[in-house]
Amino acid sequence: MIPNHLRLVASTLLLSVGIPAPAQNTPGWPTRPIRMIVPQPPGGSTDVIARVVAQRMSEALGHPMIVDNRPGAGTIVGVEIVAHAAPDGHTLLAVASSYSIIPALHKKLPFDPLRDLAPVTQIATLPHVLVVHPSLRASSARELIALAKSAPGKLNYASSGFGTSTHMAAELFMYMSGVNMVNITYKGGASAMVAMLAGECQVNFATISTAMTHVNSSRLRALAITSAKRSTAAPDLPTLTENAIPGYDHSSWIGLFAPAKTPPFIMAKLNSETVKAARSPEIKTVLSSDGLEATGTTAEAFAALVRTEIEKWLRVASATKLAAR
Repeated sequence: MIPNHLRLVASTLLLSVGIPAPAQNTPGWPTRPIRMIVPQPPGGSTDVIARVVAQRMSEALGHPMIVDNRPGAGTIVGVEIVAHAAPDGHTLLAVASSYSIIPALHKKLPFDPLRDLAPVTQIATLPHVLVVHPSLRASSARELIALAKSAPGKLNYASSGFGTSTHMAAELFMYMSGVNMVNITYKGGASAMVAMLAGECQVNFATISTAMTHVNSSRLRALAITSAKRSTAAPDLPTLTENAIPGYDHSSWIGLFAPAKTPPFIMAKLNSETVKAARSPEIKTVLSSDGLEATGTTAEAFAALVRTEIEKWLRVASATKLAAR
């Protein structure tokens, strides 16, 4: 379920610019079109944001940047392609925060997420919203926790698939609050939202861009934001930290990676141009209007985030025996 603003910006940028004009680039790079692998199907938030950023960077670099969707095995297929690509700056990875989750769910991966890929920058971040069906007698996260504890395993929650960010938001919620709810998986966030609206499921940790339209129309009830700070898209909605679970912090992010050992001068140029694209007034305004925060960080800051996230999900998966389920 893609926000209309993102659809409009992506369509406008992709149709309005043809072959980019020559630009002043780092000597020797790029020498041919750059391929940006997106390990998710076309049409999702990661794909749309990747295409908008790619178009901006094409203009700046003077060479086309082609988005190549390679979904499969929970993003593993696409990530592996980039992990094994030549480190020459012509193959990149635009991926969501599932990148930091997969090590916790798979004992063996065909790549090392910390060693085989080099973080370029975090492009955007997106908090989730804890929502419930209006039929559920819970008006706050505390009331939901009390209800779940009174009937262990009786409540269910919709997720967009095993190991996805919506699934792991719920797992972290259960881990930190000591409740037990049943995961009902669907093929994507849109399908999970349809199930919520139909009353098939009672709880969902949906992305803010997906949830707020239905919250504003009273078809769903929002209880809390999952990020550590309140969202500008829903400033009156409390965070889980202030509402029920101190220390709870979970947001989806979208970031750019290159193969490890990509030359430093290429990494520096990639970071510079990606940050410029992410922070451009047009893209920043459109993303923020749908609850996404355009970030654009240093490579070092993004690398630290990835390490922290991987460690967090390894702890959660170990404590809940999630990988064995």
